[in-house]
Amino acid sequence: MARKWTKFPHPDKSFVHDEAGLKKHWARLHKGDCEPYPKDAAVRDAWRAYHAGDFAQAVAAGLAAGGAGINAAVKAQMIYANYLEKSDKAKLALLEEAAAWADARREEAPKDANAHYFYSYALGRYSQGISIASALAQGAIGKIRDAQKTALKLAPKHADANIAHGSYHAEVVAQVGGILASMTYGAKKDLALQHFQTAIELFPESAIARIEYANALLLLFGKSRQADAEKLYREAAACKPADAMERLDVELARSKLG
Repeated sequence: MARKWTKFPHPDKSFVHDEAGLKKHWARLHKGDCEPYPKDAAVRDAWRAYHAGDFAQAVAAGLAAGGAGINAAVKAQMIYANYLEKSDKAKLALLEEAAAWADARREEAPKDANAHYFYSYALGRYSQGISIASALAQGAIGKIRDAQKTALKLAPKHADANIAHGSYHAEVVAQVGGILASMTYGAKKDLALQHFQTAIELFPESAIARIEYANALLLLFGKSRQADAEKLYREAAACKPADAMERLDVELARSKLG
């Protein structure tokens, strides 16, 4: 039975690019993930669908293209699962499937930073879905950390990997406490903050960097950093989105202010 995909609820002509437009805007569209401009037209088609918010088409086109197209398929499925899938069970299944695709891509192209980053993102969102405590028990947290570190080693200016690694440090510290987090998982409060600050320096236009930074401040410091978190949410809500994913990020920030 074919999956029924929820439509992207904020269609915008500025998110739809022809070939020339995609090339022109590529650097801005991929400022967060540093994905190289694809040589293959089929892969570019998958990314055009992704940026426009046609996640189902992006997944199909990316998988059909194979190779670097897998990254487009994985990202489209992860963003769809994270923001638009209403069923928790289906969301977890989508993320698990995306993680498997990214893991296979890592094997095929071990120097592809995004293969490692997308694997960590899919597994990270899956872990949040089952609870960080369960993910720790299953050994997923170490896999997430190692994939993020590999991505950052391959692409030190990868803003999104810095965001993800900041979240890793914050969530592990919040879950098990500072001493155990540091000794067992190498997770530290100050490193969490450092990675978020780096991400915002690398990608000042990013709403999600501010959202995750705000989430981490609340996790680590509670009400004492509430004002700082709210400031970050307001800044995120005011960001100008360049594509469908960024629009979903901005809407998330607005919901936090509600």
